[in-house]
Amino acid sequence: MKNYYIIDFDSTFTQVEALDELARISLENHPDQEKIYKEIERFTNLAMEGKISFRESLAGRVSLLQANREHLDKLITHLKKKVSKSFSRNKEFFREHSDTAWIVSGGFKEFITPVVSPYHIRKENIYANTFKFDTEGNIIGYDEENPLSDEGGKVKLLKQLNINGKIFGIGDGYSDFQLKESGLIEKFYAFTENISRQSVTDKADHIAPSFDEFLYVNDLPRAISYPKNRILCLIVGDVPEIAAHILKRDGFSIRIKETLEEKYVKDVGMLLLGHGETISDEVLARADKLKTIGYLGDVKGHLSKAICNEKGIVVFDDKKNKKRNAEYIPRRMANFINNGDTDQSRNFPNLTLPNLTRAHRLLHIHNNVPGIMAQINKIYAENNINIFSQFLMTRGEIGYAVTDIDAAYDKQMLKQLKQVDHTIKFRILYK
Repeated sequence: MKNYYIIDFDSTFTQVEALDELARISLENHPDQEKIYKEIERFTNLAMEGKISFRESLAGRVSLLQANREHLDKLITHLKKKVSKSFSRNKEFFREHSDTAWIVSGGFKEFITPVVSPYHIRKENIYANTFKFDTEGNIIGYDEENPLSDEGGKVKLLKQLNINGKIFGIGDGYSDFQLKESGLIEKFYAFTENISRQSVTDKADHIAPSFDEFLYVNDLPRAISYPKNRILCLIVGDVPEIAAHILKRDGFSIRIKETLEEKYVKDVGMLLLGHGETISDEVLARADKLKTIGYLGDVKGHLSKAICNEKGIVVFDDKKNKKRNAEYIPRRMANFINNGDTDQSRNFPNLTLPNLTRAHRLLHIHNNVPGIMAQINKIYAENNINIFSQFLMTRGEIGYAVTDIDAAYDKQMLKQLKQVDHTIKFRILYK
């Protein structure tokens, strides 16, 4: 049986609600623009939260639009720039699953089709409403015979289609959850990259803060090796807001706390500390998922460099107390997670790597003892690996080997690399 992927459009594939955006365009010079827009937005939210029927919401919004074909052209141009970031970077998934990745939406084909078609989504796999126009091209209504225009429309459509396979749904609204409620789909993923509705997330099988998360948990082809929303970044102490903004915008899961609470120790992946904060040796030794620490000040005397080296934790600090480092240090931390860069680290070899393209990057942190590279390269040779580039730098007791390889390889090789003598940490990276 095939797996089918039913994907919502508004606030899922795109960052916005298209009818709301169309109202902004069509009512641009209307004296009551804001009043009408807020009413359209109210209809949208009531339906998404399951408080009114979808048909009631749709009819109310369309009647207020005052839109025509020229407005639709402007909307399409706008929506193409508003594709959700995690969908935008995962075109390859849609190319490989063009027969089973479908758009099912209460929106309208007139604007959905031109936006999703560049992502290899077939026109016959786009299910949505259609507008009715008068002879002058003004929108005067919609096809009321289309099941997607009615309450529970997605359920009605799937019953009509009678798909022979396992169906997975991903969306942000109540109409998406109804698919799960009906028993027609295997699992429902509440997509929260753009908006999170508690009435939906409370009932979901899984919350997906990004499309990367959906692909990751289902072991599907994806643009990045590990969803950044799964990396917990803890910010502790007196840290300027810009630092949190930079890391949140990059997609990391941010928690801001006055102290490093015990419940976060085992799960924290990134730690950004304000000046004067201190981490005990006992706490640091138990932070097994911690990959990098940023410190807004001189880190000396505030945490153990020796323990960081033993655990392969890359430290970036601010010895000169420069204002710009509230932005610079978070970016250095993100560059290490995203690209493997250790430039201007306090304890690691300083390495700035080329951008990764069409390759997998294998990061091997190890004790700086003789023979490590011989072991690593023997494994690559035995597995007939095509190496694009390789870097090795050492600093004190730390060795850092980075190898970019062809993406086609037996995943068992990764286990071999983790078992190399004196390995501290191993990570695979691609994007």
